[in-house]
Amino acid sequence: MPSTSNKDFRWLWLGQTVSQLGEQTSLVVLPLFAVLTLGIDAGELGVLRAVGEAPILLLSLFVGAWVDRWRTRTVMVVADVGRTVVLGAAAAAGLLKWLGLPALFVVVFAAGVLSVFFDMAYQASLVRLVTQDQLVRGNSALEGSRSAAQIAGPALGGALVTLLSAPVAIASSALFFALSFLSARRIRRTESVPERSERPPRVWRRIQDGLRFVVGDSLLRTVCLAAAAFQFFFAATMTVYLLFLPRELHLSGTAVGLALAATGPGALVGALLAARLPGRFGYGTVIVGAAALGDGAFLCVPALHGSSAATLPVLLVANFVFGISAQLVNVTVMAVRQAVTPHGMQGRAAATITFAGMGLAPLGSLAGGFLAQEWGLRTSLLVTAGGMVLSPLVMALSPLARLGRDLHALARDRPGAE
Repeated sequence: MPSTSNKDFRWLWLGQTVSQLGEQTSLVVLPLFAVLTLGIDAGELGVLRAVGEAPILLLSLFVGAWVDRWRTRTVMVVADVGRTVVLGAAAAAGLLKWLGLPALFVVVFAAGVLSVFFDMAYQASLVRLVTQDQLVRGNSALEGSRSAAQIAGPALGGALVTLLSAPVAIASSALFFALSFLSARRIRRTESVPERSERPPRVWRRIQDGLRFVVGDSLLRTVCLAAAAFQFFFAATMTVYLLFLPRELHLSGTAVGLALAATGPGALVGALLAARLPGRFGYGTVIVGAAALGDGAFLCVPALHGSSAATLPVLLVANFVFGISAQLVNVTVMAVRQAVTPHGMQGRAAATITFAGMGLAPLGSLAGGFLAQEWGLRTSLLVTAGGMVLSPLVMALSPLARLGRDLHALARDRPGAE
């Protein structure tokens, strides 16, 4: 990873870690609050998740263009302050029993908007704080910390909802964002951002430049298509999954949190493997193989029935395997994207790929809720989990699958990719 003497990277890493812990906690707490406390149905849960994911579709392209011209530290600090205030207010409203479904819609949307800003900023910030030969290790460290958050976040959120209350769990997310703010503001390095001209290009022109760059690159274009397929079906799967576990398998909130938390240890292993496997087997082989393994792991879940002794262990294994695979794909794909993208285009490239992939997540959540109502939880989960396998298929049929082991050679062959 980047040198331990790089204090700014360490503060970025710490801030991103606790921020991800706050996000992972809230992603479990808010839907569980709606399901267990408000008693919402599948359609309403689909709408709730779609509202939280909508900012990615609506804002990611604009945020990517802005981040390329802003100080990423400032963006992260403001986003953390905003999320602290929003979730802190939600926790207080929950304690006073004022947090109904309409207010919950506002909370998840506002938190989603601020998370788009933070996520775009920290990805662009890494490139400004470390050298190119440290990108893979830097990404591995950041993704490793995200996996650590995935270990603690869902388990902590599920346990707090069950043992104490959902408002207390929401308050814990607000606390994590406050800690992220304290870390991000300690970054001292003066960032190198493009100079502002007297008449800077309009935001639409900058967005078009980012779209044109990604669409014109065969590797990044494939990443967009694969991400779109995966995120649509993953959002649909998770909408059904969050209902399937408590209502079909009769798991408690704590058990649901533990099952989801199993993704975290797997992701931690995946982050460690991501620093070694691409250099040994090639980036293309690792990306396609890991995606096929992870996306296929969920296909065993619809076969589970009732709350038998084997139910939770099977869920733990499935989520663990998915965590390993997803993290391998995340780290290696991000390294490829950063290597082939010029510094001044990093924010827009990340935003374009996020828009193409995560932008379909709200539609996937709505589709998952609709299918659960019309077809039932088990059939819907089988269909949506099967759809996730389209992502590795898209990558297997593309130039991405043929990438070798030398990322530096790939970067040298691309004009402007230092």
